[in-house]
Amino acid sequence: MAGKFVMKRAKNGEFFFSLIAGNGENVGKSETYKARASADNGIESVKRNAPDMNRYVIKEGKDGKHYLSLKASNGQIILTGQGYSSESGAEKGREGIARAADGAAVVDETDA
Repeated sequence: MAGKFVMKRAKNGEFFFSLIAGNGENVGKSETYKARASADNGIESVKRNAPDMNRYVIKEGKDGKHYLSLKASNGQIILTGQGYSSESGAEKGREGIARAADGAAVVDETDA
C-alpha cells in the first residue's frame, strides 16, 4: 500500500516533508528547504532513490539505536528514518520506505 508525502512549513518558514506509510506510521523526514520547488525536487528524489537498497546508510547512534538515511546519487541525505532497536530492524525499515514512496501522493499542509 502506497504511503503519502506530507509537505509542511517549519516555524522558520522553510519547507520539509515527511513520508507516511500506508499504515499511518511516519517512516522518514526530510531536511528543510528554503524554496517549495526544492522540497518538491526532494520528494521526486526520494521516489527515484528509495527502491535502491544501496542508497541507504545505517549508523548506530550513541543511544544504541540504529538510524537509517536515504542518500541521493550525489551523496546528499534526502530522508532520515526513525531509530530502530536493531540493525535488522533498520534493514527492514529500508523496505518500508521503498514501499511507502512507491506511488505516494503529496499532501500539502503548508497552510494548515
